Amino acid sequence: MSTEPVVLHGPDIGAGGGGFYDRLRCEHGPVIPVLLEGDVPAWLVIGYRELQDVLTRPDTFARDSRRWNAWDRVPPDWPLMPLVMPMPTVLNAEGEEHRRRAGAIAEALAAIDQHELRTVTTRFADRLIDGFCAAGSADLRAAYSSRLPALVLAWAYGLEEEHGDALATVMTTMLDGGPDSMAAQGTLLAEMTALVAARRAAPGPDVVSHLIGHREEFTDEELIPELIVLLGGGHQPTGEWIGNALRLMLTDDRFGASLSGSRLSVSEALNEVLWEDTPTQIYAGRFAAHDVDLGGHRVRTGDLILLGLAGANRDPALHRVPGGHQANRSHLSFSHGDHRCPHSAREMAEIIAVTAVEVLLDRLPDLELAVPAGELRWRPSPWMRGVTGLPVVFSSAPPLHSPPL
Repeated sequence: MSTEPVVLHGPDIGAGGGGFYDRLRCEHGPVIPVLLEGDVPAWLVIGYRELQDVLTRPDTFARDSRRWNAWDRVPPDWPLMPLVMPMPTVLNAEGEEHRRRAGAIAEALAAIDQHELRTVTTRFADRLIDGFCAAGSADLRAAYSSRLPALVLAWAYGLEEEHGDALATVMTTMLDGGPDSMAAQGTLLAEMTALVAARRAAPGPDVVSHLIGHREEFTDEELIPELIVLLGGGHQPTGEWIGNALRLMLTDDRFGASLSGSRLSVSEALNEVLWEDTPTQIYAGRFAAHDVDLGGHRVRTGDLILLGLAGANRDPALHRVPGGHQANRSHLSFSHGDHRCPHSAREMAEIIAVTAVEVLLDRLPDLELAVPAGELRWRPSPWMRGVTGLPVVFSSAPPLHSPPL
């Protein structure tokens, strides 16, 4: 096995999808030394068993990024800073503080009525489709899948519809880890600061007001970054989940029946995507609380450990049959252990995704790709998996002119 670090940045990293992780596994095994932007070292875990070990041993593989031993190697404007910055949020918290924050978030999201969520998602979906249905062609990623989750999340925060698209653009810029990521984070901080002040003055039936009124009595300094975390976890991964499922259904003959009305194929496609093209490919991360052996390597105290969710889902040790795991939900796409995605958040994402695909196929049942499948291009990112565009053609249809919410 090679011990040379793998460069995990550059214009072509991430576009290879599952094949990229299969190659890494053959050459390096389940745990891989990698170099991030600026040749900052880290460990990438792509073994299913090894990743479960990391995710279920918080005393050894801790979450607080203040433990990182490479802070002296990264400049303040490091493009990946938003992914590792020590902020007082549920992502960085440990022990009782993490349970306190995670419990409040789960309760706030669980308070959203699921029937109302489906209704709102359907209306936003119809409104977006109204914007392109008469044209007979569209880029589904730009016009639909990347916009819908942001609109629903803005509604959940009690924001006006126009805020949804703006938040989507800024959130994508921050999570892409490019040169403008820190500026985007500053914009989000300002937006959430203003929102918290408005909700303290005039509470409403929304997630922000629920957190403000929670028995834990969060301060503004605690709430504001937490709201950004919720947006980041809910917007881009859900949008790419929708887009990747639509790509699968439009390119794989096994899902062709869905285009003539089969509902079962929608849930099957969404689950298969979580195995084969999960939106969150790599997640940062964990930090070794002490020296430890992991996958045949000696990991030192403070080392950064990247969670290779996509690679672990493809581990041959799972003995999966390609295309035969639609009912199997043991993937790690929502993480695992104490810091896994809350159940209420997973339910919310699934409602949005299922509704998005079903409404689109109901409205435009003869959707077809406008280009050969081989011409679709994946985002050049090791962090998120999604196509750069999803051009389609269909029979022109009149808009519904959905009523306002």
